[in-house]
Amino acid sequence: MKQIPKSFADILKKPSFAHLSTLMPDGSPQSSPVWIDSDGPQLVINSAEGRVKDQNVRRDPRVAVSVADPDNPYRCLMIRGRVSKITNEGADEHINRMAKKYLGADEYPFRQPGEVRVLYYIEPESVAAWG
Repeated sequence: MKQIPKSFADILKKPSFAHLSTLMPDGSPQSSPVWIDSDGPQLVINSAEGRVKDQNVRRDPRVAVSVADPDNPYRCLMIRGRVSKITNEGADEHINRMAKKYLGADEYPFRQPGEVRVLYYIEPESVAAWG
């Protein structure tokens, strides 16, 4: 597993919007803006079961993530890797923490009826830092 350079790890602590790219069944790329977190060596993304990205990573765990520093968009991380773990455990609490980070809200305000939150842990295999 590749490491995110310590001099760029602060980007993941900020409310930085990332773009998660997954692979569609025909091999074409699909990209979604996402909130991003890390647990140290791995990236963590929270989504809902059944979405296109959810279906894609369950079929093919290869992903790419790009994230720019919101204070300097010319400073960025580009990561390719694999989803190494998919779990619902802790996903509801995690989305509330992300709502605090990104919105200043104590609770995630966009939950849909019947929505089941899911966490994706991404193991970096290639890391490029620029800026």
